[in-house]
Amino acid sequence: MGTKKVAFVAKSNTGKTTLLEKVIGELKNRGYRVGVIKHDAHCFDIDHPGKDSYRLTAAGADTMLITSSEKLALVKKPAETPSLEQLIETYFSDMDIVLTEGFKMSTLPKIELHRKERSNTLICRGEQNDPNLIAVASDEPLDLDVPVLNLNDAIEVADFVEQYVINTEA
Repeated sequence: MGTKKVAFVAKSNTGKTTLLEKVIGELKNRGYRVGVIKHDAHCFDIDHPGKDSYRLTAAGADTMLITSSEKLALVKKPAETPSLEQLIETYFSDMDIVLTEGFKMSTLPKIELHRKERSNTLICRGEQNDPNLIAVASDEPLDLDVPVLNLNDAIEVADFVEQYVINTEA
C-alpha cells in the first residue's frame, strides 16, 4: 500500500488539532504508521533562543538536524516553498497514512470539520464546491452530498479514514 493522504480542514478554532490527536492515536493502535503535516500561515520557529540548535541556525546554517535515540528534527531553509506532494514524497514515504492539518486549497482528499457555534457555513461546500471533499465531521446534522461524521467521535472518524485508505488508490 502506498502512502495515503487525507487533509483535515476547518476554520480556525474548530478543533482540528484536538480531533487529529485522537484520530492519530486510534490509527496507531490499529498498527498504521501515521505522519502529520501541519500548515502554519505564520512564520513559526521550533527552536528557542539560547539552545545550540537555534544558535547554529541563527549563525546561517541552511539545514540543521538535531537527533537523539528518540527523535530527530530538521530545520531547513528551502530556496522555494516545497509543494505538499514534494514534502510527502521526501519525508513521508515510509508512512502508511499522512494526515494534514490545514492545506484547504490542496487537491488532497479532505475531511472538513464543522462546529455549529463556530460557523454556519462550510469551506468546501458553499461559495466553493471542492470536489476533493470526502466527508464532513460535524457536531450537528447536515444534509450534504458526502458522509457526515460525528465531530465528537474520533473512533468514527478514524474508522472512516481507515476505510477510505483501504478502499482507494489515493
